[in-house]
Order: sequence, then structure tokens, then C-alpha cells
Amino acid sequence: MKIAIDAMGGDFAPKVVVEGTKAALEQHQEIETIYLVGDEAQVKPLVDEYQLPADRIELVHASQVVEMHESGVKALRQKKDSSIVRAVELVKKGTADAVVGAGNTGAAVATATIKLRLIKGVERAGIASPLPNDHGPLNLMDAGANPEAKPSHLLQYAVMGAVFSKYVFNSPAPVVGLMSNGEEDEKGTAFTKETFALLKAFEATGEMPFEFAGNIEGHDLFKTKLDVALCDGFVGNIILKSCEATAKAMSTLLKSELKASPVRMAGAFMAQGAFKRLKERMSYESYGGSPLLGVNGVVIIAHGSSSTLAIKNAIRVAAETVTHEVNPKIEKAIAAMPDLLTDSND
Repeated sequence: MKIAIDAMGGDFAPKVVVEGTKAALEQHQEIETIYLVGDEAQVKPLVDEYQLPADRIELVHASQVVEMHESGVKALRQKKDSSIVRAVELVKKGTADAVVGAGNTGAAVATATIKLRLIKGVERAGIASPLPNDHGPLNLMDAGANPEAKPSHLLQYAVMGAVFSKYVFNSPAPVVGLMSNGEEDEKGTAFTKETFALLKAFEATGEMPFEFAGNIEGHDLFKTKLDVALCDGFVGNIILKSCEATAKAMSTLLKSELKASPVRMAGAFMAQGAFKRLKERMSYESYGGSPLLGVNGVVIIAHGSSSTLAIKNAIRVAAETVTHEVNPKIEKAIAAMPDLLTDSND
């Protein structure tokens, strides 16, 4: 297995990318080669410093970097020698089996969609971002790739998200819910109502490869047995960023209150194991990265502020997605959908 990594992507690149790469290689012997794509003048000294195994690392020079504030599509056109473009091209050529990047999400989505194209039958790609749920990881899809989705897109997101959950997160009977403003069937906007109707029609065929839980609300994301929460990329990105901000705010408030008195500090010391476990369950670092499902190649998008641990786990997700042959299974599942439901409403 060979994986390409955008070494220049992320707030702390290339240092944490090299550190995360070393950690991943130590843990995953099935990874034969990792291609570190970026400015060789910056990357090579770090590779030497951290003593990455020379027989499992290849440096691929790229003279440009897509900055976080840049337009993804514009950057793709103007920065053809950027690290994310070169990394994706390695997958397109078949040199690498997957690509991992923690840089500009828009650039990663645009580059992957244009360079790799979509899996046969897929109308739009979507990002599946994992959230902590009492019953295991829940994939929020779409988390930002397609802000102006159509109901048929969400129908396919349900299938793709279910396939990913089944094989990567070991959920044998995936459960999918549709984000709305109430659990009742009649709730929602015209968009969610049309999506709901499509999902119910799919369910009625008896060929649905997942269980449809109906409409779900915000509180269901964390306490209800769900594997996929469906929404368009606009809503998904707002949900994702709101959850991240809430978690950070709660962490800050909790630390402040625990330091308010010696008694509380003593209690916090005694409960430090629980706090550590809670942080692991809630932190994006534990999940590593989010797959861009629907493109004809394995693309994992990591958080822009990814740490060494997050990069290591993003590489793990890439390896697992390749190992479980998620894309061929998605293509098969999309092809098996009833013709009435796969008709594009573009």
C-alpha cells in the first residue's frame, strides 16, 4: 500500500506531518511507501531529523502551497505545482493508493473531483466527518463539500456513508437519519421533505442497504444509535464547526471551574483518567480525518489544525479505506440502487 501526503497542508505543516508520518509507519507495517509531497527544502531536513525510514519514504517536490484563505477552484487553476495537486496526481496515475491532506478543504475537494472524477453513478462527492456518539462514531455527511445539494445527492450520501460505516467503523447494520427541525415526518423544509420522500420510497423497495431512522434533530447526533446523519454541506459545515467550538468552550469553562479551589483541583487530579478518556472520545485527533466519498480514489481530509496524532490517525483511516476496498463497494452499492432513485434531478 502506498499513500501520498500533502506535507505542506495544515497550520503546523510540515513538522507535524512528518512526525505523524513517522508514527503511522511505525504502527502500520502494511504501508509500503509514503510520498511526502511539498517543498523539499523544508521537508527533507525534517525527514532526516526524525529519521524516517529511507526505504519507505519518497519525497516529491512541489514548489507551491495553497493557503487556507485561498479559493479552492482558483488555486487549482493558478497553482498547478501545489502540494495538494501533486499529491492527488499520484493517486490519479496509480502511483499512490490514497491521498491525505490537512490543508485547504476547498482545494482538496476541487482537485480530487476534477483530477480523479467521480465514481460511476455518483452525482456529487461528500465529506463524511466523524462525531462522537454514545454508540460509536457517527458520520455527518455532507460536512462541507457540496453546500447546494439536491435530494438525490443526499440519497447517494446515505448509501456511501453506510458503506463507509459498515466496513471502516465495523457497523454491520448501519442506521441513517435525516437532519431536520423535528422528528415528525411532515417536519422540515421543501428540500428535506423531498429527501425524506426519496428515502421512504427507497425503503419501500426493500433494497435499502441500511436502516432509515427518519428525521433526526441535533440532540440525536450524540445520544441516538446512528451511523450517518444526512444534510447538505452548508448545514453540515455549520454543525461541525459549532460542535468544535462548543467542545472548546466547555473545556475552557471546565478548567476554569476546576481551578477555582484546592478541593476542586484535588478532585480533578483524582479524576484525571476520566478526563483523559473523555478528551480522547471527543477530540477530532482520535478520528484523524474525513473521507471525501464519491470520488474515484481514496481522499482523506484532515483538520487544518491537525496535530501529530491527528495526522497519524488520518493516515490510518486512509489505509483502512484502501484495505476494505470502500470505493469498489460504493460503486457496487450505487449501481444496485433502483433506477427511479438514481435519476439525477439536476
